[in-house]
Amino acid sequence: MSNARTVNSLLYAFRSGYFPMADPDEVEPGRVGWFSPDPRAIMPIVPGDAAGRFHVPRSLGQRVRSGRFEIRADTAFRRVIEACAEPRRDEATWISPEIVDAYAALHEAGHAHSVEAWLTGEGRERLVGGLYGVAIGGMFAGESMFSRPAEGGTDASKVCLVHLVEHLVRRGYTLLDTQFWNPHLDQFGCALVSRDEYHTRLVRALRVNATWLPFEPGLVRSKASPICH
Repeated sequence: MSNARTVNSLLYAFRSGYFPMADPDEVEPGRVGWFSPDPRAIMPIVPGDAAGRFHVPRSLGQRVRSGRFEIRADTAFRRVIEACAEPRRDEATWISPEIVDAYAALHEAGHAHSVEAWLTGEGRERLVGGLYGVAIGGMFAGESMFSRPAEGGTDASKVCLVHLVEHLVRRGYTLLDTQFWNPHLDQFGCALVSRDEYHTRLVRALRVNATWLPFEPGLVRSKASPICH
């Protein structure tokens, strides 16, 4: 499939409420399934949302404000998704090589983005955490995160999430789709909504003319930040 067809297929799926995942246990290598879970997990980012609000744990807020990591966007997209694809705790990954290539094409087309945590100094820099996702209209679909504590990246992915949410709020996004609930996301206020409710939110978000750029991560450490610390 050409890159253009891949991009168009992915955009159509996300606009319809679906996302792809590869099943590592499939007999047919590279087989990708399409999912629309019920209930669906979201991160409330709009003030007054009935689903709740985004919450930054106190200790993490201190880590964010410390400025330990240099936060960048879209400077190492493929490295981020490949790091997210690495097996964890002997578990197989749902991010297959086909998924990596498809999202790389989506990134080249301007619809997929990464937020990255870097450690710099001593004449070198290390990518120690990050996340990636898809932006369409006022919706951002968060796909996966990674961190490398052994390389100094403790909490790096969480810091990236805080910067992402601050950025989305400032740029006018209204829906942060996290797809599935897990305890890691629960600490931030991750909420479950029905599939029907998700589609209602998605339709509204797709009507929003939000733009990704500019990305200004330094603002999240100021009192002017629009998210709660």
